[in-house]
Amino acid sequence: MSTPAHASIALRDVTFAWPDGSVALAHVDGAFTEGRTGLVGRNGSGKSTLLRLIAGDLTPTSGRIDTIGDVGYLPQTLTLHADTDVARLLGVDRVLAALRAIESGDVDEKHFDTVGDDWDLPARIEAALERIGLSADHLDRRVADVSGGEAMLLAVAGLSLRRTPITLLDEPTNNLDRATRARLADLVDDWPGTLIVVSHDLELLEHMEATAELYDGSITTFGGPYSAWRESVDIEQAAAVQAARTAHQALKSEKKQRVDAETRLAHRARTGKKAQADGGLPKILAGARKRRAQESAGALRGTLDGKVESAQAAVDAADARIRDDDDISLDLPTPDLPRSRRLIEFATAHGDVVVQGPERVAVVGPNGSGKSTLLTRLVAGDGLLTDSYGYLPQRLDGLDETASALTNVQSVAPDSTPGDIRNRLARLLIRGAAVDRPVSSLSGGERFRVCLAKLLFAEPPPTLLILDEPTNNLDVTSVRQLTQALDAYRGALLIVSHDYQFLREVGIDIVLELDADGTMRQIPEL
Repeated sequence: MSTPAHASIALRDVTFAWPDGSVALAHVDGAFTEGRTGLVGRNGSGKSTLLRLIAGDLTPTSGRIDTIGDVGYLPQTLTLHADTDVARLLGVDRVLAALRAIESGDVDEKHFDTVGDDWDLPARIEAALERIGLSADHLDRRVADVSGGEAMLLAVAGLSLRRTPITLLDEPTNNLDRATRARLADLVDDWPGTLIVVSHDLELLEHMEATAELYDGSITTFGGPYSAWRESVDIEQAAAVQAARTAHQALKSEKKQRVDAETRLAHRARTGKKAQADGGLPKILAGARKRRAQESAGALRGTLDGKVESAQAAVDAADARIRDDDDISLDLPTPDLPRSRRLIEFATAHGDVVVQGPERVAVVGPNGSGKSTLLTRLVAGDGLLTDSYGYLPQRLDGLDETASALTNVQSVAPDSTPGDIRNRLARLLIRGAAVDRPVSSLSGGERFRVCLAKLLFAEPPPTLLILDEPTNNLDVTSVRQLTQALDAYRGALLIVSHDYQFLREVGIDIVLELDADGTMRQIPEL
């Protein structure tokens, strides 16, 4: 691989395999330069694994990764660390502790070494928090005490404070409302050094200067944001499909000519045999003619076989240019849910709202308004009128981290055979060795799909699905598949989401909005 002289990150023949031997990345070459790059690829292509390798969180099985300096890294599973305090989440806890010690009169040299050149850190923290709409009093809180969106913003702000030459963000807009997404985008626009962002948020990807795709083990970079890259890929694929169609037609024509030629040769052979049998030619002359005919037939066959082989090679080359992308396949259960059955009762500012039958409810509102807390209270029994429900939490913390995907799903589907569960997981693109690996080793997208499998494959099927930010960690195609599956679902839905397009497409009947102070009211539409 020829690496650009100004590359911030260079990957040379990088392979990574999990301890069970399953290969996540194989012989990857690529480079990232200074500026903002969106890293895209299908779920399961290895984007999160690649970021962990660059960050040093994982070590390549073979090959090497060279970086120009320290790397700041925002992992996809950030919000799982609920007991982390905000100062530590920002990455400033040690320096703040040293500053406080010095201010209290402790002149131990280690405190000065810890502070280094960061004497202005408190002022920079205050400015960074103000920029993202938060205040300094967040420093003494725990991650569990802030919303998922606030935790993500705080983590990104912390990385901006650290000023590392390279920064990696894995799905930074998960759980963010529209206002905070805009603040994060503003932060990203001014990011110094090299920034690599993995995201399914199309609006954030439009703020990137380049788009790099991890596809089939290779990294290719396009100079432009996601929309320009997507247009380029679509044009390329349209041309590839047309070239493949032309190549297949040419192959069909060459095969037909080969068959027609064989028919003509067989006819000539029969005519020659008949002439010899009738005694119309001397034996020596008949033998010479037969040899010439055989040589001519052989030459013709060779020429035609060569044309067929060339046409087949052209077909293979053209087909190879067409992407063979896997999509998740969702087939939701059909619960027996009468329209008169009462499922949930909400107390709003203007009276109670009762959800009954297969109604679809969206809960919207800004970060920190209490949407996830509302769902937590519901599943604890506050307002829930049915025990036949499935719950997908925002933090994806309903899994046994040490157990496999198979074992996690078996816990809710004890009557299903391991083979049945493997087949169902395969439809969610959890295949091969990934089915048996500990959930803790899976990517955010894979973890989400295991949670979704527990929800959808539960026995008996739930009559109510409670989903907290269900489009997090899904690529664009997978979001479309989930939307189609939920659209066909005949049970009730309660969805918390900042993705209004997704909510509109699943057909919401009732919209409940939470204000910043937690007050709930029903609104006419999204």
